[in-house]
Amino acid sequence: MVSSFVSPQNGSHSVAADLADKLAPVTSQILRVSAQRSGLLRSLDMLATTTLRRRSYDVAIVGLYSGRAFLWGEAVSSLLARLACPFVLSLHGGRLPEFSATQAQRVRACLQKATVVTAPSAYLREQMRAYHDDIQIVPNPLEIARYDFRLRSQPQPRVLWLRAFHEIYHPALAVTVTAELARQFPDIELIMVGPDKGDGSQQHVTQLARELGVSDRLALPGGIANHEVPQWLQRGDIFLNTTNVDNTPVSVLEAMACGLCVVSTNVGGLPYLLTHEHDALLVPPNDPAAMTQAVRRLLTEPELAARLSANARRKAESFAWENVLPQWQRLLTDLTTQRR
Repeated sequence: MVSSFVSPQNGSHSVAADLADKLAPVTSQILRVSAQRSGLLRSLDMLATTTLRRRSYDVAIVGLYSGRAFLWGEAVSSLLARLACPFVLSLHGGRLPEFSATQAQRVRACLQKATVVTAPSAYLREQMRAYHDDIQIVPNPLEIARYDFRLRSQPQPRVLWLRAFHEIYHPALAVTVTAELARQFPDIELIMVGPDKGDGSQQHVTQLARELGVSDRLALPGGIANHEVPQWLQRGDIFLNTTNVDNTPVSVLEAMACGLCVVSTNVGGLPYLLTHEHDALLVPPNDPAAMTQAVRRLLTEPELAARLSANARRKAESFAWENVLPQWQRLLTDLTTQRR
């Protein structure tokens, strides 16, 4: 498995790390590369391991991302093709389609080398179809048992936001919405959980909260460990997803698993994941009035809230490991059999 296995400071796991852990009990051996923190050393480790351990593996899974990370995915894919080793190219990231549009020839060449190409969502498959016409959907899974479900039939004005503080996720929108709602719901609370990515977004959030008079309603606990996510989600009844760019965010699935009522922008892969007025409310990006009204509806229409909460849990259950892991097992078994 070729991906970044660097453990974040908050203790969370990547999709690749979780998959490796799940496959380990049913696979004779898994080579994971790389845990090097330096980008250059990580790339060298990936290439060296792929070459020197080529007799130790039958099939490879390579994560493909946009930006600088594309370079190591491209290099390892080329090497595996020369070694005649079957491999899965697993596409990730909401920005991959945008990146691919600027590097179309390279992306197309990289995808064509793969034995199988997978994507975690119908959105990403559709966006990347121009570069490879046969992309299989294998969803990013959840450990569903970790998330206790509570039906939000009478949601309280406890709003939760869970994401890294970066401008592409538009965290300031959550503060603006909270300030608007505070006029009608003076006991409203906003908890914004996530690490600071250092682009000034978190500072802007705190400054905006002061300017709008809602500093006392805002909590910023910072980044948290992966195992703490369920307990933090249970502190809210309404989940805001304010992003401007997205694919299939795990944070939204986690909120749905807990039964929170989700209000999300309708960008990227979110309309493929969420169904408006069935398991979430979708609003245009950068539209404080629309998001405010959506939250207001949840606080004043208990039947709507209960329907969204129950259906959200059902949707999240379809992403459970017991449904996704067999897909990976069948795929890898088929590729291993082909090589032998």
